[in-house]
Amino acid sequence: MANITREEIIHIAKLAMLNLSEQEIEHYTKDMQEILAYAEMINQIDTSDTDETIGATEQKNKFRKDEVMEFKTREDLLQNAPSQDEGMFQIPKVIN
Repeated sequence: MANITREEIIHIAKLAMLNLSEQEIEHYTKDMQEILAYAEMINQIDTSDTDETIGATEQKNKFRKDEVMEFKTREDLLQNAPSQDEGMFQIPKVIN
């Protein structure tokens, strides 16, 4: 099992400006040891016969040329809006 110390967890918590209880420190120490042990196990897998891939498929991005379009009226422009209100684009609320 990978070795991460209690002091390292406290140091990481301090860097992240977290105040951890003793119980949380013990919990995160155990969790981090398990995560690192799993990463070590993955690193030991022989991938020498595996082809390098960027993605799971051979598909490529399809780009379209940006074209400037001029709209004569506000109504023409708002035809592109999925939703509109009082002559403006209406978007979902993103801030509480």
